[in-house]
Amino acid sequence: MGEAGDSRAYLRVVNGILSEIRSGALSIGSRLPPERSLAEVYGVSRNSVREAMHVLEVLGAIDSTQGAGHFVNDHSTDSLVELLSIMFLLQDTDFRALSELRYALESRALALAQENASDQDRAHLREIIETLDRGGDEARNVALDKDLHYTIARASGNKLIVQVLDALSAVLDRFIADLRQDIMASDAGKERLQEAHRRIAGSVLSGDTADGLDALAEHFRLIDLRLKARQAGNTSAETTGRRPS
Repeated sequence: MGEAGDSRAYLRVVNGILSEIRSGALSIGSRLPPERSLAEVYGVSRNSVREAMHVLEVLGAIDSTQGAGHFVNDHSTDSLVELLSIMFLLQDTDFRALSELRYALESRALALAQENASDQDRAHLREIIETLDRGGDEARNVALDKDLHYTIARASGNKLIVQVLDALSAVLDRFIADLRQDIMASDAGKERLQEAHRRIAGSVLSGDTADGLDALAEHFRLIDLRLKARQAGNTSAETTGRRPS
């Protein structure tokens, strides 16, 4: 099979399949050829093909169904969420590190969105801000908050930024419930957050990079303050033997 002594032969299959997905030769929902065919195409053993299928499934690139075969999927964001969650649980990272990464990516997304946002993106940002200004149900405002950040990420035109930001947001939501409600607990916090959103969205509409980045920095200062407060509360609870609320 041409792979004697090659313990990484499966990577030929992984790289080949990923290349076909990137080129469009394989699209979402496409069924991969049988394992026997893949072994012949890539000159590897069927064991190497099975190992490659396992790697691709972990990456979220395919779904494997017993008796049905392997299909191209798009669960890369889900896989990234799980990876980041595991890193957090193993204490290889923390909330501050996740927040700092999100800040860095959103800063770049904002600059790109100012260049690449479509008329539809700009109209949607105006609609989000107008709706937030009217106040109303807090659950709806949380959804609008997320929508604002997602719209800017999407408007950047960089799909990888969108995927990573989606994953970071999901991990923070998974482990830090009601973070936005914490910030909104006081009228001052609520107004600071809303003003930051106005300026962030407004910078995409006006192209004012400096003001947008300054507003984004304010947005993440509010998040960092709440993260520090929660960390202090958890530390206090551990010291006194009480569980944090």
